[in-house]
Amino acid sequence: MKKSEAILGLLRIPLDALAVLAALLLSFRLRSESIDLLPGIQLLEPPVSLPSIDLYIADFVLPGVLLFLVISASLSLYVLRTDRSGWREAGRILLASLLWIVGVMAWFFLVRRELFYSRILLLHATVFIVFFVGTARGAVLLLQRAMLRAGFGVRLIVSIGTHPLPNAAMHALTTDQRYLYLGHLPDLIALEHLEHRRHLDLAIQTDPDPTSRTTLTLIDYCRSSHIGYAFLPPVLADVPHQLRVERLGLLPLVQFQPTPLDGWGRIFKRLCDLIGALALLILLSPILFTIGICILIESGMPMLYVSHRTGEHGRKMIRVLKFRSMMRNADALKADLLEKNERNDGPLFKVRSDPRITPVGKVLRRFDLDELPQLINVLKGDMSLVGPRPHLPDEVERYNPFQRRVFAVKPGMTGLSQISGRSALPFAEEVRLDLRYIEEWSILLDLWILWRTVWVVLGGKGK
Repeated sequence: MKKSEAILGLLRIPLDALAVLAALLLSFRLRSESIDLLPGIQLLEPPVSLPSIDLYIADFVLPGVLLFLVISASLSLYVLRTDRSGWREAGRILLASLLWIVGVMAWFFLVRRELFYSRILLLHATVFIVFFVGTARGAVLLLQRAMLRAGFGVRLIVSIGTHPLPNAAMHALTTDQRYLYLGHLPDLIALEHLEHRRHLDLAIQTDPDPTSRTTLTLIDYCRSSHIGYAFLPPVLADVPHQLRVERLGLLPLVQFQPTPLDGWGRIFKRLCDLIGALALLILLSPILFTIGICILIESGMPMLYVSHRTGEHGRKMIRVLKFRSMMRNADALKADLLEKNERNDGPLFKVRSDPRITPVGKVLRRFDLDELPQLINVLKGDMSLVGPRPHLPDEVERYNPFQRRVFAVKPGMTGLSQISGRSALPFAEEVRLDLRYIEEWSILLDLWILWRTVWVVLGGKGK
C-alpha cells in the first residue's frame, strides 16, 4: 500500500468527525435562534426543551459523532484503498446519515423513553451531515487526484506471460490515474531486469498455471522481491463483472455468475413484476375489454392467441398470451411465406406486409397492444415486465451456444433490445443487447427501460 493511500484514508476519519460536529453545532445554533432553513413555510416557535450547550455537547454531540463513525466504518467508508466512484461514495454517505438518524431516534425513544429535544434540529443535523461529510470527502478526492497527477501514490504495474493482456485490463490500467502501466513482459528474466531499474508494485500474470514451474518461480520471485503478484484467469477474462469471490472452507473460490439478478435482486424484481402487472391489468382493463370486443366483431373467437416460447434457462416451454392479430389459420399459412422472410441475418422470421394480419391486428401491432395479455404471464411467473424477447422453439433450434446465453433470465414484455430498434434490429445486435441487459441488470436499468418503452411505442420506432 502506498503511503499516500494510508494517509488520505486515515484523514477521512477526523474529517468526518469534524463534519458531523459542525453539523450538530450549527443545527443547535439555528434552533436556539429559531432560524428555519425554509423561512415562510414553517414559522418556528421559540425553543422550550433545548438543553444548555454544554449538556448538549456531552449528552448528544460526542455520542452522535461516535455513532456516525461506527456506522460509516460498518459501511466500508474507511477502507484505505477503494475503487468506488464518487456517486457510489455519495450513496454510502447518504445511507450512513439515514442510519444515523434512525439510530438516534431508536436510542431516545426505545432506550431513554423520551422524545428528542427538537425534531427540526434533528432534520437540520441530518441534512448538514450529508452536505458537510460529502464536501469533506470531495476535497480529499480532489487532493488525491492532484497527488496522482504529480506522481505521488501511483502504482507501477507490469503484465507478464505468453498471453497478451486482455483489452479490458489494458484499458483500465492505461486510463486510471492510480496506475502506471509499464508494458507487457515475456518472462521472469525481463521482469528481473526491469525490477533492477525501478521498484514495481504489481506483476500481473496472464497465463497462470499452478502445475507450471514457471508460475511457481514467478510467485517466489515476487514474494522475495516484495512485488505484489496477481493473475488473470484467461478462461474468464471476458466476463470480469460476472465473477464472485467466495470461500470454500478456508480456500478462496472464484465463481462464475451469469447475471447479477440473484439473491435479493431476484426477489425484489419478482415483487415489482407482481405489483406492476396487477396494477396495469386493473388500470388497462377498459382497453383490454374494448380490444377483445373489436376482435370478436371482426373475426370471431378466439380473442387470444397462445404462442409457445422458450422460457428461462431454455429448459421449458411457456404459453405466451397475445391478442389475436392474424387470421385464425395463420400458423398453417406460415410455410407459404418462408420465401418472403425479410430476416436473413439469423433464425428469425419476419414479413413486413404480412397478409395474415387483420385490420384490427394492424392497429394492435402498431402500438404493441396485442402483447398486453402477457401481463397474465408476468403474474404467473413465466415472464417478467423487463427481459429478453420471448423466443420461438423453431428459432432456438438454430441458435449457437453463444446466442443461447439469453436464456439466463426470464423473457420480458419489453427489454433493452426491444427499445433499441424493435423488429428492425439485426439479430446479432439484438443478442448483444439482451446479453448486456443480463450481465448488467439493476432495478434502475429496469425502470429506465420501462420509461423508454412508453415513448418508443408511441413513436412507432422500428415498426
